[in-house]
Amino acid sequence: MSFNIRDLSKDEYFYGHKACAGCGGSLAVRNALKVLGKNAVAVLPAGCMSAVGFNFPQLCFSNNAIISTFAGTASMLTGIEAGFRARGITDFTAVGFAGDGGTADIGIQALSGAIDRNDNIIYICYDNEAYMNTGIQKSGLTPFGAKTTTTPAGSNIHGNIRPKKNMFEIVAAHDIPFAATATVGYMNDFLEKVKKAAGIRGTKYIHVIAPCPTGWGIPVSDTVEAAREIVDCGLWYLAEYENGEYKINHNPDKFTSVSDYLRKQGRFKHLTDEDVAVIEKSRDEKWSKIRKHWTGV
Repeated sequence: MSFNIRDLSKDEYFYGHKACAGCGGSLAVRNALKVLGKNAVAVLPAGCMSAVGFNFPQLCFSNNAIISTFAGTASMLTGIEAGFRARGITDFTAVGFAGDGGTADIGIQALSGAIDRNDNIIYICYDNEAYMNTGIQKSGLTPFGAKTTTTPAGSNIHGNIRPKKNMFEIVAAHDIPFAATATVGYMNDFLEKVKKAAGIRGTKYIHVIAPCPTGWGIPVSDTVEAAREIVDCGLWYLAEYENGEYKINHNPDKFTSVSDYLRKQGRFKHLTDEDVAVIEKSRDEKWSKIRKHWTGV
């Protein structure tokens, strides 16, 4: 399957929003809805995209969209899918857009339940690696070493001391019909996976890296570059899980510099060479596992 950008709809389903300049999350939502079309019914919990997309008297969605409770993205998707089905309506897609905190922390129970029931929904996590909407607090998907307002960088502790929670493999462990990782830096890959998910029955999960210039400490013009570089330096991977098998979609022959990627961002400026070495070691261990056990490499 190959997605050509010329195939992308010219219709706009998410526009006029109040997102910050360079927002990776809004880019992911806008383009995913272009793939899914006018009959997509979107659910968004408390978070960046609901905060910028539902501003009375403006609604920035031209398709049906609703705000859910912070923890309830997947459970509300369940209700929407069941309600349409009960009315005999089949031409729709129930899709959720939740941030990293609303997925890996607050919303993980409802997501796990939806996968267990195999509800026919698409759940998209736009991951900007912290609770950006409420002041840049650490989430379960904040990477090691990152400075946030709840993991400040001091002389003894250099930012976040915990590794990023592996949501992709947590979801895959449920034996979900389809799961994938993506990034707005490789947009065609992301859109291909959205299109593929729409054609699979059951629960689908896509985890897309969506940089936040405010929280990451990068220029607003560098969003796409940062989202691409995180893959090129090996700190994020493009992969799929389907039919009980992991598949890597992009296998770099040689990684770009982890240090260069980190030191371009304000949230990592404090890291020492020893901290960077720890991050590189973790990357190498992860890729050793991928190359040993996953296909497509």
